[in-house]
Amino acid sequence: MYNVFLLTRPGEGMVSLVKQIDASGLSCRAGSDIVELEDVAHTTSLDVVLLDMSAVGIGAQAVIEQISQLSLPTMLVVDSGFLAQYDPAINPDDFIVAPLNATELMARVGQIVFRRNGRNTDQVVRVGELTIDLQSYEVTMAGRRISLTYKEFQLLTLLASNPGRVYTREALLNQVWGYDYLGGTRTVDVHIRRLRSKVEDPDHLFVETIWNVGYRFRDVGAEG
Repeated sequence: MYNVFLLTRPGEGMVSLVKQIDASGLSCRAGSDIVELEDVAHTTSLDVVLLDMSAVGIGAQAVIEQISQLSLPTMLVVDSGFLAQYDPAINPDDFIVAPLNATELMARVGQIVFRRNGRNTDQVVRVGELTIDLQSYEVTMAGRRISLTYKEFQLLTLLASNPGRVYTREALLNQVWGYDYLGGTRTVDVHIRRLRSKVEDPDHLFVETIWNVGYRFRDVGAEG
């Protein structure tokens, strides 16, 4: 899972952007100035800084230069209303238009990381014969490629990255679909059932149901 830092002004705008970022499956920290970014960068391995252009305006280029001194790439978050005024001389590593599309955001962050670092083995989750490639979005079981929808992929990645941890249906709904999703927890059960039908067989059982609570991914390593 990629770690990103959102640099923006505090308030409702920050809360809204964090929710959109969380919905993409990224791990997000947020702050309103470079000092906060530096503090987080000293304790967390950050992959990308998301810079809210509406918070920095014409000072975006100077802020990007400060971020680059931390050896971190920058993705500019631009409101559609700012596009007509966008100056290419700002020259971030990439930019994306808000409101954020979860699939596009994950893909763009992955592309930035790949351009900078090449293929990162830390972005591959392996559990027994199950392999999840977080950069190419490919899932294989014993070498056989498995086709998943994006939500199924997000669910599998979240659970497999945290084996043994129990997630309530509400927590899975919030982290995968977003806080504003109106579908209800039944959606989680449906997607878990479909996910199991694709990745599991009698010899490979991964997702456990914790009755009246939610789900967890079996800690295969602990059992061995």
